[in-house]
Amino acid sequence: MNTLNTVQISVIVPIYGIEQYLPKCIDSLLSQSFVNFELILVDDGSPDNCPQICDDYAKLDSRIRVIHKVNGGLLSARKAGLKEATGNYISYVDGDDWVDKYYLDILYKMMEANSSDLVVTGHFREFDGKIETILPKSTGVYGADEIQSSILPNAIYNGRFCEHGISTYVWNKLFKRTLLDKILYDVPNEIIMGEDAAITYAYLSISERIAISSIPLYYYRQRHDSIVKSIENPKTEYYRLGLLVNFLKSKLSKVLDENNLKEQLTYYLYSQILVRSGGLIYDENGNIMFNPFLNAGATSKVVVYSSGSFGQHILSTNSRYHYFKIIKWIDLDYHELNIGGNFVKPISSFNNYEFDYLIIATINPSYFDWIKEELSLMGMDAKKIVQINTDLEDITKLLIQLGFDTDFKFQKN
Repeated sequence: MNTLNTVQISVIVPIYGIEQYLPKCIDSLLSQSFVNFELILVDDGSPDNCPQICDDYAKLDSRIRVIHKVNGGLLSARKAGLKEATGNYISYVDGDDWVDKYYLDILYKMMEANSSDLVVTGHFREFDGKIETILPKSTGVYGADEIQSSILPNAIYNGRFCEHGISTYVWNKLFKRTLLDKILYDVPNEIIMGEDAAITYAYLSISERIAISSIPLYYYRQRHDSIVKSIENPKTEYYRLGLLVNFLKSKLSKVLDENNLKEQLTYYLYSQILVRSGGLIYDENGNIMFNPFLNAGATSKVVVYSSGSFGQHILSTNSRYHYFKIIKWIDLDYHELNIGGNFVKPISSFNNYEFDYLIIATINPSYFDWIKEELSLMGMDAKKIVQINTDLEDITKLLIQLGFDTDFKFQKN
């Protein structure tokens, strides 16, 4: 146990509309083996009982400070917490998640032992009672030269669509407060899609030493009600994504080769558009502009695997335009969902003769490969599993057609 008397870590928890999850989050932090931290609870104008929960906990532990503010979004809450932080290091924890008892202890020791600017760890994904372990690939300690030559050129896109060399999340990392001060306030509050990526990659661009561990310490809760199932307005979302990617370009252009940066950001923007659009992209008149699912065409009989964000968007988009004939929706994480009359079924419910193609709704190639192998072991015809179009020329043309300029700003009002 650390015996220092000063605050070493400021843990910042942005809070909005999560009263049923918040106590577990706070309890997990108060039970840390590492004690020299402050807990900053940022109530971002939460309309439920979260403000009272925060105040009640503050009365029980002197390490807790509560900020009540007008709702301004996740970024504004993170900035408000950082302004009040006094620790040498910053840890962000989402209020609907929780952490291992040794979370702060291990982060702190890794940061100190390796004289790091950034520490990255693994995490657990909890979904509908099932827990999956997610581990970083490039573990080790990296100095300035290695960050420049191998980490940054693969951070957003590591050569497989669309797999990150460094995860976007801020909650499985430990930051230096002095460095975070230099980049966080530059991130526009209007970025409300990909906020974590804006922080993580901008911070990485000014880091000179990082430590990456495969130890999973953080429990990320994937909630049914946190997945947005339909696009509110395509132009609004393209504008927000343009803000994010343009910001990343402005920060990373100082440390990356122009061609490498363009490739990484192009693939990243494309992946985000695919997930949010459900893959199929239509113009304002409802005409199909782009189908990324190779070989699968209009009226094809399709099985969709995955009831996560991408899968839900595919179902939502298709229920509106009826491009495919979706005959089944399957997932290993089976749970009750219904979109357009399609209910999630267990993965054993498919029959090869029923369909033409199967879409694995993920942009993560490692997950794609694993699901493809598992389905093949169950007798799935691998030739029917759809690949996503990753041709850089096709993607570049699509982005221009949608209205993005060479700086990735969305130009159509």
